[in-house]
Amino acid sequence: MKRVLLTLAALTAVAAATPAMADEAMAKAKNCMACHAIDKKVVGPAYKDVAKKFGGQAGAVDMLADKIMKGSSGTWGPVPMPPNTNVNAAEAKSLATWILSLK
Repeated sequence: MKRVLLTLAALTAVAAATPAMADEAMAKAKNCMACHAIDKKVVGPAYKDVAKKFGGQAGAVDMLADKIMKGSSGTWGPVPMPPNTNVNAAEAKSLATWILSLK
């Protein structure tokens, strides 16, 4: 019984860590990391800067998900962010949630 509980606790810890890892992997797979990095500006802002700017705002996840799918301009300067047509609504929401968690 003790072994079962330890195994269950270990699996729970891995499952808790997996969403963040999965979203970083998704960002790489969907080419987001071609223009963004977690902690430094590339073409677009660092994801930590995005989290700092929009974290805690009501509707931030939906707003960022919309920008991921449709693109945006003017928020971070003159370089526009093109729409990412490889990302569906669920993926965009997952990516936005992950980005906002990177404080």
